[in-house]
Amino acid sequence: MQVKDIMSSHVVTIGPEENAAVAARMLSRHNVGILPVCGADGCLVGVVTDRDIVLRCVAAEKKPETTPVKNVMTSRVITVSPEDNYQVASQKMAQEQIRRILVLEGQKVVGIVSLGDLTRSKELKMEVAQCIGEICSNIKKR
Repeated sequence: MQVKDIMSSHVVTIGPEENAAVAARMLSRHNVGILPVCGADGCLVGVVTDRDIVLRCVAAEKKPETTPVKNVMTSRVITVSPEDNYQVASQKMAQEQIRRILVLEGQKVVGIVSLGDLTRSKELKMEVAQCIGEICSNIKKR
């Protein structure tokens, strides 16, 4: 089974010049935990999460209304291709201790795979359990 068979293809993105307050509202409005940050050319430049906004903006005493997303986003993004085997996504998620992984064609976001997407397939339940186990065991080691 390939990543394209399990990914969610509806992905909400944000531009790097938008402010952190807009990003927070988008996360809330769309009930998502991550927003890919894409430049004017549509290419991925990073991701922003609620945690990024809290730690790099609010806790740093910056104003969300005037702080650009590019100043609080995470630049290092773990990705897979739609053609990759689902196990590649699962292994990367476990190794990097992430719950979601972006799917790129070239530099363009075409989907996202979450732990929830992996659980929807009966044949992947063991993969999900293993992935969650590895994430939890790595957290305990810290």
